[in-house]
Amino acid sequence: MRASTLCRGMNLWPPFLFAGIRITRMDEDFRHARVELRQRWYNRNYVGTHFGGSLFAMTDPFWMLLAMRSLGRDYFVWDQAAEIRFLKPGRGTVRADFDLGEDVLEAMRAATDGGAKYLHWFDTDVVDDEGDVVAAVRKQVYVRRKPASRDRKPGS
Repeated sequence: MRASTLCRGMNLWPPFLFAGIRITRMDEDFRHARVELRQRWYNRNYVGTHFGGSLFAMTDPFWMLLAMRSLGRDYFVWDQAAEIRFLKPGRGTVRADFDLGEDVLEAMRAATDGGAKYLHWFDTDVVDDEGDVVAAVRKQVYVRRKPASRDRKPGS
């Protein structure tokens, strides 16, 4: 599936659509994504700022998706753990960027080459229009090379 198709589908996915979450960019090589959340009457909390669950949801699937698509079908990739720290009340439009570097992918491949699992922590800041960090999110992704892929000889 092309990144643009996945992006359109996820923008219509009810948990994102009804929270006001929108993917504004996803590179075709699945190495970068940008997600935005505009403040609306339906996604404010009791005190008039962004609902914390929406701030967390806007960051939830992206590290797993980018790693899964970049590593390919020879790997299991799962979300393992997550945490969020709310640093400032979120108002207006907030965004989060995800950049998956080749160095991280190489570390994942090397660590799982013999069949071991690998756990990697990713850090993502949710920032407002002024560039201030509203929330700091950490996601731990589990990666393991599939057994059939390890046993296959190169070129077969």
